[in-house]
Amino acid sequence: QVSLVESGGGLVQAGGSLRLSCAASRNIFSINVMGWYRQAPGKQRELVATITSGYRTNYADSVKGRFTIYRDNAKNTVNLQMDSLKSEDTAVYYCNAESRGLESWGKGTLVTVSS
Repeated sequence: QVSLVESGGGLVQAGGSLRLSCAASRNIFSINVMGWYRQAPGKQRELVATITSGYRTNYADSVKGRFTIYRDNAKNTVNLQMDSLKSEDTAVYYCNAESRGLESWGKGTLVTVSS
């Protein structure tokens, strides 16, 4: 398993941008899938975006064209660039790593988008 620490959350106006970063405690080169999930108040946790070790990406329909996920194996980070933010993007964002059947989660970072 790997420890994950998210950063970059905060308060932003609608239409603005934020970049979230997830720092891993070890080399992520061999981690099959890393991703970002979010949980809004009163809602279930949902997938935002994932990226494989082969750099194949997957996005939730609600964020396609606005969010970009990318991984930096040299820095052991996975980042989420969020543009054109909407009030409905308000949530706690969690970093996730999945490899060899094991999952790891960060503690989350809060993103609040004001309208």
